[in-house]
Amino acid sequence: MCLAVPAEIIEISDGVATCRVGEGETTVNASLMILDEEAALGDFLIIHAGFAIRKLHPEEARETLKVLRDVIAAAEEAGIVQDRVV
Repeated sequence: MCLAVPAEIIEISDGVATCRVGEGETTVNASLMILDEEAALGDFLIIHAGFAIRKLHPEEARETLKVLRDVIAAAEEAGIVQDRVV
């Protein structure tokens, strides 16, 4: 199962965006070649298999990240330990 996490563009070079995942220091590179709209620094993307597939409104990205953090917190309270990237 894949889970797409919003990632914020911090750099763009030659059609490839370097994006910060969540609020940590983890980054991922994503090709912008199939994105159907222009992307800029600070935009949030949904990335799959190394390609940006959708641009998100910043509020949608923040809400999605909040929900994911809440799920992780609930899992930890239930004794389920997960790797954290959000």
